[in-house]
Amino acid sequence: MSTSERFDNVDWEQAEASLGEFGYAKLAAILSAEECRGLIGLYGKDELFRSRIDMTRYRFGVGDYKYFANPLPAVVEQIRSNLYPKLAPIANRWMEAFGVETRYPAELRELQELCRAAGQTKPTPLLLHYEAGGYNCLHQDLYGDVAFPMQVVCFLSEPERDYTGGEFLLVEQRPRAQSAGEVVRGGIGEAVVFTTRYRPVKGSRGYYRANVKHGVSRVRSGVRYTLGVIFHDAK
Repeated sequence: MSTSERFDNVDWEQAEASLGEFGYAKLAAILSAEECRGLIGLYGKDELFRSRIDMTRYRFGVGDYKYFANPLPAVVEQIRSNLYPKLAPIANRWMEAFGVETRYPAELRELQELCRAAGQTKPTPLLLHYEAGGYNCLHQDLYGDVAFPMQVVCFLSEPERDYTGGEFLLVEQRPRAQSAGEVVRGGIGEAVVFTTRYRPVKGSRGYYRANVKHGVSRVRSGVRYTLGVIFHDAK
């Protein structure tokens, strides 16, 4: 089954409802175990990446990640280009709820044109690597003025077999209220679509913006790899 067909089989009405209620939607396996192993195998090929970040050095956590260079690996490009058109209509309904004029184009190439016009030309999909003791602090992936409001993480390692701990975390800050957290566990090949920065939450006076950050809890044992797919490019 092609990547496009896998996304066509997703219940997007249900996914949008989950994004609206919780700030994320979990997708059934969009990558095969073989594809996951293939992506993990790319991590040692430095020529495929434009940069490597040591999280400890920048106090981002403990672990490291690498941003892919262009051209992206075929499976990463397929996920990015085939998933974006499914999310763009949801993103535009969010903008309408916020009461702002921003609208996102129907195709990824059109979003990339907006990024280039804003000086954002570097690809942002990345592979993340954690070993025992590793974690990722709560953060947001914003790289310039153009930012798509949703992104994706794909789980490449099998929990309880390849690693323990290392849960995906989301923390939402609401006005005049305490923060609320979500813990998301994903099997090999599964994915989570989640809020990049903020999402609309309906209140008594209309919709307001709930600010969301994401991270990874401490890995207790083993090695954990994930693929991050961000749709806007970086400066």
